[in-house]
Amino acid sequence: MKKIKITVMRMAQYADLMALYENPIEHTCDMQVGQTFIVEECIKPQGMCDSAWETLLPFVKELSEGGGDFFDGWMKNPHSAMLSCNDGFRPVSFYVEAIE
Repeated sequence: MKKIKITVMRMAQYADLMALYENPIEHTCDMQVGQTFIVEECIKPQGMCDSAWETLLPFVKELSEGGGDFFDGWMKNPHSAMLSCNDGFRPVSFYVEAIE
């Protein structure tokens, strides 16, 4: 299995949606732009958000097995994917890539 590198590329926050629909919460996301994780054997890396991991895992599995080329050539690097967690109020964008 190939190792997979996950890099936090961007973090957004939609205050208007939060004001309309979200109950106040004390703690949200611990990710930071530029933060990286190395995945071996498809095991969730320490510090990775559970919700984000659930979104990324199918792509991590495919890339670790040598696959890729998602959605018929979507990415310039066929052994990568740009994905976001499923938090509609403060999505985090991750670049996921197979590494040697």
